[in-house]
Amino acid sequence: MSKNGQPDKMALLIAEEVLRTIYGDDFIGCRVTPDQIAAVIADGLKNERTRTQELIELYEKVVEAVHLLSTPPENQTLNDPNEVRTLLGERLDGIHAVTTKTLQTTAAAKRKAE
Repeated sequence: MSKNGQPDKMALLIAEEVLRTIYGDDFIGCRVTPDQIAAVIADGLKNERTRTQELIELYEKVVEAVHLLSTPPENQTLNDPNEVRTLLGERLDGIHAVTTKTLQTTAAAKRKAE
């Protein structure tokens, strides 16, 4: 929907095309207006945009978390191989936790979408 409460232009164009396909160019026998159909289409498009935005935000969080985990620590020199091993183990555990949570979240989103 546009800001003035009217269906957006794309939804209206789609609604007119749907009605034209069903009723022909003159809409004879059609009991609904293109605006009514466009409102339904606009809601569907809005839901899809919201879902897409949520997926983008999830992607950004995952990339940020992996980036932080892959960034060498500042102000810390690692001379002892055991310290390096410990740090790498902690980082890999963190990456594993991020990817596991991401897989669970995307699986739940897929189930919800079906």
